[in-house]
Amino acid sequence: MGRDRGSVVVLYNSVSDEGYEDLKNVDPSTLGFTPEYDIAVATVAEEYGAIVKSLRNEGFRVRPVNLKDDIGRLERVVKRHPPDAVFNLVESFHDDADLEPAVAGFLDLYGVPYTGAAPLSLALCRRKGLLKTLLLAYRVPTPRFHQLWKPKIGQRHGLHYPLIVKPAREDGSAGIEAASVVHDRAQLQARLEMVIAEYGAPVLVEEFIEGRELHIGILGNDPPVVLPPLEYDFSELPPDEPAIISFAAKWDPLKEVFHRVGSKCPAELSRKLLKRVQEVALRAYRVAGCRDYARLDIRVAQDDHVYVLEVNPNPDLTEGVSFMHSAEEAGYSFARTLREIVEMAMARGR
Repeated sequence: MGRDRGSVVVLYNSVSDEGYEDLKNVDPSTLGFTPEYDIAVATVAEEYGAIVKSLRNEGFRVRPVNLKDDIGRLERVVKRHPPDAVFNLVESFHDDADLEPAVAGFLDLYGVPYTGAAPLSLALCRRKGLLKTLLLAYRVPTPRFHQLWKPKIGQRHGLHYPLIVKPAREDGSAGIEAASVVHDRAQLQARLEMVIAEYGAPVLVEEFIEGRELHIGILGNDPPVVLPPLEYDFSELPPDEPAIISFAAKWDPLKEVFHRVGSKCPAELSRKLLKRVQEVALRAYRVAGCRDYARLDIRVAQDDHVYVLEVNPNPDLTEGVSFMHSAEEAGYSFARTLREIVEMAMARGR
């Protein structure tokens, strides 16, 4: 009989099929290009199932719970048989990502320890303009920007082209596409109007840092450990595609751009640049109030200046992707990484 490490509820909120199940029936030869990666990417159910299976193999008693937008399910979790820890994978409630912190707050009120960020950090990192202001106050470099509530910007806005326009309260590269990078006022105005019409205010306009893009995973609290940096390779993108992680490049295997962005981990950085990237990432992690694990999106300009684009608490834990790729490169298996995250939450409970 293996060691009993305690009880864990893997908590998520999924009320619809994201469409990935249908991809299993797509014939790659009909796409008009040769895909580099598998078309049939994992569904949400499969990703969460992998987490449940790995935690069970690590000796935890695991119960998956899909809230399905029903707060009563959450009440039953914390009242009837509260677990030793909740693995919190909830990203929204009633299709509202602003309610993600409320679920964490609910668990706090009942004294049930959970993995990942606390409510304040979750809320702060969703308010990208506010987070960037806070980063600058603590001397963490981030691209110069304006946050706008209307699709209007002065002729002398003080920013240098090219610029990138993006929704200020979306995650997962939502609203990011080739047209997001603008090179003149006409393009800027058109993109502002489009983003506010589709996603609402506020919107971020920031200087586009031409250079290298890194994802920096951080694991732990006392002290947090910076995992090997992962660098994205944009060299195979079509010439009309800017070097960015667009929504299609991240999530849509039916689009060519999804198959033309590669990655390498660890990134080849000089010792001096690696140290600088690690220092900046750790400062941003602490300023944003992250805990247990997070991923920092960082740009390195052509002069090796380092800029934090975003701080992502509770990032995607899909095996082999971004955060987990970096963890595996550092010697942490998928299962061990999950176990350590759970044990950090349990330690808070004790």
